[in-house]
Amino acid sequence: MAEEEDPQGQGAEENEPQDAEKGPLRRCIVTRESLAKEDMLRFVVGPENSLVPDLAGRLPGRGMWLKAAPGVLEQALKKGAFHRAAKAQVKLPENFAAILASMLEQRLMDMLGMARRAGESVAGWQKVQEWLVAGRVGLLVEASDGSPAERARLIGGHTMPVVLALPSESLGRVFGRGGAVHVAVAKGRLAESIAREAARLKAFAPAS
Repeated sequence: MAEEEDPQGQGAEENEPQDAEKGPLRRCIVTRESLAKEDMLRFVVGPENSLVPDLAGRLPGRGMWLKAAPGVLEQALKKGAFHRAAKAQVKLPENFAAILASMLEQRLMDMLGMARRAGESVAGWQKVQEWLVAGRVGLLVEASDGSPAERARLIGGHTMPVVLALPSESLGRVFGRGGAVHVAVAKGRLAESIAREAARLKAFAPAS
């Protein structure tokens, strides 16, 4: 993917501390904001200087962090931010943004699958409604192509976080069915992690 250099940004990372991976905050190589790593995405330089998304934040190497916000990845590619942060020419495929979005989508599906296997998630109007009445729902995952009116009827007067990150076909694969529109995740840390992962997917998904 062709990337433009940003003369005004040259040397922005030259004074980065060697222990930038320590502590509770990470600095975005584009916005220069220091944020919690849960609100960012880490990248490392892999074999043959290829750029590798580190979705779990555990790969070896010096990390390059991006704020999880729409447009930040596009800015990083346009301004050559990865080149400057790595102090080398990193290689990216032409469809890097789409590949990254697909990786984030699969990670979110894997987390939902883990919740299902642990009995911490259910799908379908009736089961979700039962959990809502029982006060068990910590997160409602709604199909991005679902009906807003139907979603409003399901939620009613209940209050909980709601995310729209996956189409019904993808949610259906998690629960072994042709499609799923309504998914509830039980209250707890897993629901919080899924909500953060859905936010990252939304932030880095290519604009439609």
